[in-house]
Amino acid sequence: MPHLASTLPEPAIESSVAPDDAGPPRVGPLRWVEVAMLAVTAIFIALHFVHLQADFPNYSEWNDWAKYTDEGWYGDAAIRHYQLGHWYVPGDFNPAVALPVWPVLELVLFRFTGVGLVAARALTVAVFALALACCYVLLRRWANAGNESRPRSLAPVTVVLLLAMSPFCFVFTRIAIIEPLLVLEMFAALLVAASAGEAASRNEDAAHRRILSAAVPWTALLGLMFPLMVLTKTTALFLFPAILWTLWAATGYRWRAWLRLAVPSVALGAAVWGAYYGWFVRPRYLLDYRYLFAANAYTGFEWSGVGQLLLDAFTDAAWIGRGIFILALAAPIGSVALLWAKGLSANPMQATMLLWIAGYAAFLTYHANLQPRYYFVLAPAITTLVVLVLEPLLRSAAQSLRKSPPPVADGMDVHLVRGVAAIAAGVLLYAGASAARQTAGLVLHPEYTWVNAATRLREAVERETAASRAQGGPPRPRLLLSISGSDLSLMTGLPSICDDFGTLALSDRIAAYKPGWYAAWNAVEDDKMEALAPFYRLQRVMSAPAFDDPDRNLLILYRLDPIVPASPLPPPGQRRSTLVRRSRRIEMGEQPSAEQLEH
Repeated sequence: MPHLASTLPEPAIESSVAPDDAGPPRVGPLRWVEVAMLAVTAIFIALHFVHLQADFPNYSEWNDWAKYTDEGWYGDAAIRHYQLGHWYVPGDFNPAVALPVWPVLELVLFRFTGVGLVAARALTVAVFALALACCYVLLRRWANAGNESRPRSLAPVTVVLLLAMSPFCFVFTRIAIIEPLLVLEMFAALLVAASAGEAASRNEDAAHRRILSAAVPWTALLGLMFPLMVLTKTTALFLFPAILWTLWAATGYRWRAWLRLAVPSVALGAAVWGAYYGWFVRPRYLLDYRYLFAANAYTGFEWSGVGQLLLDAFTDAAWIGRGIFILALAAPIGSVALLWAKGLSANPMQATMLLWIAGYAAFLTYHANLQPRYYFVLAPAITTLVVLVLEPLLRSAAQSLRKSPPPVADGMDVHLVRGVAAIAAGVLLYAGASAARQTAGLVLHPEYTWVNAATRLREAVERETAASRAQGGPPRPRLLLSISGSDLSLMTGLPSICDDFGTLALSDRIAAYKPGWYAAWNAVEDDKMEALAPFYRLQRVMSAPAFDDPDRNLLILYRLDPIVPASPLPPPGQRRSTLVRRSRRIEMGEQPSAEQLEH
């Protein structure tokens, strides 16, 4: 990536590459430091795979709703494919219609591992490890492109080490959510954009023009990355400016070259997404597609509270780590000042990270639902920006220590440079040490309240089912109704539908699918009881403590006993339900007609 590094000043620290007349090149001390840091990074990544069944940490500062629901919700299509034989449950919550990438990955994984919590979480950790690898490759290309004799920068390895040690990243990569996959795709897209720009620049500068440009494969791949990201998480749209900026920087900031790459890639991406929507979604699942966005519209931007919202969005960034947050307070200002003084090409990766942060911060403000998991997408960009801003400062301080100190260094007083660099280095070391200590504590003190509650729930269902069979009663449905049902299906194998989200009203879904069990948190909510009461009497059979939220810390299982109609029953063979119209009876997996969904 020559254009990404061509404007960077040559550092004055000792190179690890030996002169031509000094024999074979020797490995300098910076290379050994980098190897040691990579080894520590690998150790912390390995720790992510330990105790994968453990709870999301109780009584932590990251109180996120995802730990109750999202692991199952967004992999529901894969879970149901193996448990029910089909991925789609009409009338229920089916997010895979709009977000199919993650369930497709789980579909492949479960083919070899079977449906299970450990397999799903291990996939997320592996995705995070690949994201760090892509981050390292991207930053390494930025640091040394076009000048292999340049001393190795420690910025790339510092970024991945801080992210690997981060307790914030630790907890959110150990639950099977889609944000880590979006981060991986973002780094991959930045690499593809940089490669496309490089290939186009080399081809344009060549005396002999090839008929098939070397940039075509990269441009096509970039075009496929756009819909892949949107079909992973629709908020990826807010990250596209950073990708297009990287493409522009890689072409040497030449508008014509950039347009020749950007227009085809964006057009291809729009065509692929349009084909998916037009061929798959619109004729079959349009109601489910629209419902996903309607279900997430319970919060939104309002001008009346914009001041408090912006303040909360800013201060909540401390979730990623106190030390990094302290440095991040000054990093954007320093980065913008550098870009303003030396031009946009002074450090294109800093501009990329600024656009990444600004884009996703715009989503947070618009959505107005500041859940900690949303900040996971920001954590790599903030950490990278902090390290990229600090590295020149630390390098200048190291340069001033290597030789007789002049009165000024790069227009600044040398003592001021040393002092600021010492403070920044101290905060960075504190951030790393504090993160490593907290992550190690999470590894050493796991809790299993959620998986234990799920195990007790499954055992209660099996016990009650066996007792009913022994008494000669009718077979009781295994279907579970719960807002956490998808998570419980992932852990227990019990089929489930959601009691909160769905394109059909809850009472209609209860009538259609006839669940045998209901799992509630702490108490049965009024609207849920109103929907259940015409059909069932609730018998409490089990409760188990789980998690730490005072509103959701006790999982209660109810047996749903059908209500016997008060009127005399017609003779056998003439009985017909007075509770559910024939048109509303839908067996698990039966596709309803358009009339059933509309009426």
